[in-house]
Amino acid sequence: MPGKKGIHFGGGNIGRGFVAEFLHNSGYEVVFIDVMDSIIEQLQKTPKYTVTEIGSDGETSFTIDNYRAINSKHELEKVIEEIATADTVTCAVGPNILKFIAEPIAKGIEARKKSEPLAVIACENAIGATDTLRGFIEQKLSEETKKNIKEKARFANSAIDRIVPIQDSDAGLNVKIEKFYEWCVESEPFKPGNPPNIKGVHYVEDLQPYIERKLFTVNTGHATAAYYGYNKGKKFIHDVLEDKELHEVVQNVLKETAHLICSKHDHIGKEEQDDYVQNIVKRVSNPVLKDNVERVGRAPLRKLSRKERFIGPAAHLAEMGEKYDCLIGSIEMALRFQNVEGDDESFELAKKLKSMDATAATKDITGLEESHPLFKDVKAAVEKVQKESS
Repeated sequence: MPGKKGIHFGGGNIGRGFVAEFLHNSGYEVVFIDVMDSIIEQLQKTPKYTVTEIGSDGETSFTIDNYRAINSKHELEKVIEEIATADTVTCAVGPNILKFIAEPIAKGIEARKKSEPLAVIACENAIGATDTLRGFIEQKLSEETKKNIKEKARFANSAIDRIVPIQDSDAGLNVKIEKFYEWCVESEPFKPGNPPNIKGVHYVEDLQPYIERKLFTVNTGHATAAYYGYNKGKKFIHDVLEDKELHEVVQNVLKETAHLICSKHDHIGKEEQDDYVQNIVKRVSNPVLKDNVERVGRAPLRKLSRKERFIGPAAHLAEMGEKYDCLIGSIEMALRFQNVEGDDESFELAKKLKSMDATAATKDITGLEESHPLFKDVKAAVEKVQKESS
């Protein structure tokens, strides 16, 4: 009997160093799919690579092998055939790329040759990414397949948490990654039946609290440190958190989001959330990670969007009539992340702030409607940055 097979879209560091590591350790053959010629060629030529987990207590290395790689730009039919006979499909491509990978997945679902349904799990830094991917896939499916979709595919949202720092320039396919990880996947979509047996995945009934806790703690805290650090001329995240004043700024922002998380999710107690916050601060303060502020701050437009790490929690708090002024500070610092070399969104952000008035720019960048209780304070931050940038 052939072994299990996992298709993974995205040959980047998260794909090779997190998702593939878990699949490999669970006995899956991994088939990488990407459109980047260089990465696919490297994977095709190299039979194995090393994942090194780094923590305050030293390093541990693992060898990853038993994988293949296909370029979907040139060999789409092969990709469809692989999906037709696979057990799982995962992806770490960035939320904006989901619409492009939907077609091969849809065609693979139509061509299914296995009796068990395909497990589809998006591993993106976004709320409900698998639902988003499913929406794009269903646009490409026949009515017949859509009607009986549960027989052919099961779609489960997930929340992933693991820091991948800047890699050594000569790393090749090898990946350095932090030791700590959390990968939560909802279990409900796999019923009746069992979810895929992937060691290290934590299956949960309700994913929402885990997603929000992660996004509004890890991502909010990490990005706050990056944007404040960038504006104060710091190089690495650990430099930011060694600065007493900036350390306090990050802690204060996370007090606001912790209050929101404990208010929204009854089963997460204050003490548990405080422990989680301190654990996160300790993780991102780790100098071994050498995490560059520009890397963590990149894509400011996505990070300032409506459901993301700043506007998302601040909007909830505003609706509850609670304080969110520390989050406004993070938003202001993110708005100042302009024209950063190698980051297209930071140039786009600068253009938007230059070409629009404060009301239009606030609506466009954050997706907030003018009547929202948060709008006036975000608009004030936009005005301030516009004045100082002109």
